[in-house]
Amino acid sequence: MMEVRRICCIGAGYVGGPTCSVIAQMCPEVTVTVVDVNEDRIRAWNSDSLPIFELGLQEVVDSCRGVNLFFSTDIDEAIKNADLVFISVNTPTKTFGIGKGRAADLKYIEACARRIADVSSGCKIVVEKSTVPVRAAESIRRIFNANTKSSLSFQVLSNPEFLAEGTAITDLKNPDRVLIGGDETPEGQHAIQALRSIYEHWVPKNKIITTNTWSSELSKLAANAFLAQRISSINSISALCEVTGADVEEVAHAIGTDQRIGSRFLKASVGFGGSCFQKDVLNLVYLCEALNLPEVARYWQQVIEINDYQRKRFSSRIINCLFNTVTDKKIALLGFAFKKNTGDTRESSSIYISRYLLEEGACLHIYDPKVKAEQIMQDLTKPTPSERHDTATVSRLVTIVTDPYKACENAHAIVICTEWDMFTELDYERIHKAMLKPAFIFDGRRILDSLHDQLQHIGFQVETIGKRVNQRIPFTASGDRSEMDQPQPLKKNKL
Repeated sequence: MMEVRRICCIGAGYVGGPTCSVIAQMCPEVTVTVVDVNEDRIRAWNSDSLPIFELGLQEVVDSCRGVNLFFSTDIDEAIKNADLVFISVNTPTKTFGIGKGRAADLKYIEACARRIADVSSGCKIVVEKSTVPVRAAESIRRIFNANTKSSLSFQVLSNPEFLAEGTAITDLKNPDRVLIGGDETPEGQHAIQALRSIYEHWVPKNKIITTNTWSSELSKLAANAFLAQRISSINSISALCEVTGADVEEVAHAIGTDQRIGSRFLKASVGFGGSCFQKDVLNLVYLCEALNLPEVARYWQQVIEINDYQRKRFSSRIINCLFNTVTDKKIALLGFAFKKNTGDTRESSSIYISRYLLEEGACLHIYDPKVKAEQIMQDLTKPTPSERHDTATVSRLVTIVTDPYKACENAHAIVICTEWDMFTELDYERIHKAMLKPAFIFDGRRILDSLHDQLQHIGFQVETIGKRVNQRIPFTASGDRSEMDQPQPLKKNKL
């Protein structure tokens, strides 16, 4: 069996950085080098201010950086010296061309494969760590086969990452499973065992699953699709709860006690975000369509449509409560990361809710304890496959603040989009005094449930996901609540 002594990871992002930092800490005899073309990112990895925020990550990096963990921009040298190369580059959804808005763009994967083939010699194990569509490993293998020299041989493995942002270090050190897929040839099995020996330094053998390459690739997409499906399922029930008087938290608890269902991922909210769920479900939809499975594609497409519906429904509710207009009204948006304990904003529901409100002319004052101002502005002005957003309009209507109390001063409403613990500990009496009246709180994450009585006593009009908290101040003569709860079409002011 080939012994792995030197590892190179191409890509110093949310997967490559934390994963290889933990490998270096757990395997002190293995030299791990993480490389990236982004000099600023590598400089940050070599500093005391890491480019990403994860609980416990700084301590892991500090324990082995400069010993057996290195961050570099010298990609070719790291590849040449490595026995095993992880490919952990971005695989974004295509924004143009065939499959626009659904298919994964594999241009970075292909570029890595060509570079590895160009500078390598001897025997190399190449591991796809990025989330990729099924049979992507075959594309990598074809590039290698077309560029192989007499002194060079490759084995391609699939080793998808199942960590969750916010708990990445815990997930890496105590994984539910490690999945390794490879060829069923003797050479392929030897490569699988070589990678397996790395994980066996800290992962119990019974938690390391080996499959063929295609099963491994599909398992990653399927796992994320199933998790996204559960969130969309409970969010669909939250809409029903709001018009019937049920409480989605009570419903989730009741069904979650059934061992066949379980309680995880049954938290109603403004919708799922992050780098993987939407991308992987859309990738699965595109794969099913390409393989002539339209019924399967439509099934998974509905998971995305419910997620979009939940965001629009919540945004419409804000507008309806504020007397059917938010034009020129200050709204404090608390939280921009897609979930707490991370600074990642990719596909965050906060982005979509902000855009809906900006289209109505709202003045947003945004606070997040971990997301930088430039990242927020970049997310709000970034073009999407369907539309572009006017930078001047966003700059005029959006203010980024570093103090949640400042965000709430003279605001008509507070909108909680990320479940940061600190938002449950704010002085809401102080905040209410500084707001315009009536003062509204829209809890998109159900983190203020225990404070509802207190907030109402202070004077807040409280609105939350999947529950009727109080009777809204009507803006129509009928005051018909069921009509108000329905998501109204949002007027489109071009951003």
